[in-house]
Amino acid sequence: MALSDLTLAECWAYRPELDVPKDLDTFWERTLGADEPTAATYEPVDTGLTQIRTYAVTVAGFGGEPVHGWLHLPATATGPLPCVVEYLGYGRGRGLPHEKLFWAAAGFAHLIMDTRGQGWSAAPGVTADPDRYPAGTVPGFLTRGVTDPDDFYYRRLITDAVRFATAAAAHPAIDADRIAVTGISQGGGLSLAVAALVPGVAAAMPDVPFLCDIRRGVQVAGAGPYGEITEYLALYRDRASQVFHTLSYVDAAVLAPRATAPALFSVAMMDRTCPPSTCFAAYHRYGGDKEVRVYEFNDHEGGAAHQQVEQLTWLGALFGC
Repeated sequence: MALSDLTLAECWAYRPELDVPKDLDTFWERTLGADEPTAATYEPVDTGLTQIRTYAVTVAGFGGEPVHGWLHLPATATGPLPCVVEYLGYGRGRGLPHEKLFWAAAGFAHLIMDTRGQGWSAAPGVTADPDRYPAGTVPGFLTRGVTDPDDFYYRRLITDAVRFATAAAAHPAIDADRIAVTGISQGGGLSLAVAALVPGVAAAMPDVPFLCDIRRGVQVAGAGPYGEITEYLALYRDRASQVFHTLSYVDAAVLAPRATAPALFSVAMMDRTCPPSTCFAAYHRYGGDKEVRVYEFNDHEGGAAHQQVEQLTWLGALFGC
């Protein structure tokens, strides 16, 4: 494997001028203000585990549509807990209830959001994209409604992600002042968007984030979802301006200056799916205090378990855990 993007020195210097829609703020204010969120529901799940309590979660997402997930709590914890809200990578669903226990084992509340319509790759999902696609449908998410910002798939998904963060703040077992958002790849892009759109978020931990500097991602990514846009525009040659205008509303690097919470990024220099320059574009534009961990010889797996240790140390210090 070799570098397929800019060198690290070039990434540190890379600060692109991005197209920012004039109505970006009103677009998201209109989107997020369209529905009055209803209370989330939590149903206990018997996983057979004794040290973690797990609940099946349903949150009213975009249009009030049900979005599912898991909430894990340390079984012996008392008092409001710091919380990590996690968004998933492209193609992943919430999986089985016992799969992701790292944060709860470390003493945090851990809220995991299923991804509407996805869950076709490494972990199954159960959340449909209602009236459009059932759970588990295969790729094409980047082109679903891509000619119209109002109908675009990621408008719905980002709204779901915002609703999960606000649901976490309302849960009695969670300290509303200590909520972090995180995720790998697509989940990293969602965590950046939520940090930009939800003022109460206290920390963001985007790993090798997707949906950043999307036009460049389409131009240089050697693998992964950005190729959906390439294939689409190779056929619909006259739609490029329209497509990239829609994408600009959900581009996490465009939204990043609106975020103010402290952030810990990770970037992999040999990442062919989310090229490092695109991740650095979001990092440089991020509005809050920030740090980055760079993995020089890794592809899209990034720091993996090593980055979890970095996150636990960083977030524990930030939240006083």
